[in-house]
Amino acid sequence: MEALTAVAIVAGTVASYAIAWLVGVPLLVPLLNTAASFPFMVLALERGHLRLAVARMLIWAMTLGVCATSLSYRHPAATEVMFLRSAAYRGEMFAWVLTGRGAESSPSQFIPQQAGHAALFASLSIATGGVVAMPMGAILMNYMGHYVGTLAASSAHPALTMVLAWHPWAVIRVISFVAIGVVLSAPVLSRIAKFRVDWNAARPLLAWAGAGLVLDVLLKALLAPAWQRLLLRSVGW
Repeated sequence: MEALTAVAIVAGTVASYAIAWLVGVPLLVPLLNTAASFPFMVLALERGHLRLAVARMLIWAMTLGVCATSLSYRHPAATEVMFLRSAAYRGEMFAWVLTGRGAESSPSQFIPQQAGHAALFASLSIATGGVVAMPMGAILMNYMGHYVGTLAASSAHPALTMVLAWHPWAVIRVISFVAIGVVLSAPVLSRIAKFRVDWNAARPLLAWAGAGLVLDVLLKALLAPAWQRLLLRSVGW
């Protein structure tokens, strides 16, 4: 049964990009993305399966990453219009790959930025039951995927670049955001759908997610300069 649910999440997420492509309205992309997975998260929470809800949303996040990366690799100009904030993020990250200078290698810049994203995402999860937070997560995934896909399209070694450009600290951040989003969405959703939150399961998930955000910052501060050199060699600029 759960395998079928995973297939449905993946298929629905892929379909959300197809519909968004046909409609051509960038603001609808994260909303369509979210609609493909949100009901499955709520169903798991209603049944008291908090970890299952997180697992389902991790499948969704992985599918977002694959779709956004693949589309941007094949259609970089179109996805730059389709994905919100993708042009600015791509420009920022391409400059960092080329020169090693930028927020990615500067803790004084990226720590406040990431803390702000995390605080906003958590607040939206608590206030809206994830209804607004999950589209925010989709926006982040899409412009990150756009950077990866367009960098691979510009690379002498596309497959290697595609793997390296999903920086390990960014992957940890995505996993942490998913856990935070699901757990902090549960209180509002529980009041609407009349179910109880398993706080014995929720507290460790939040603790691990918080540790993940700290690890994200530490790895980025330690590894980003060396990672930029790896990427530059892979791209071949």
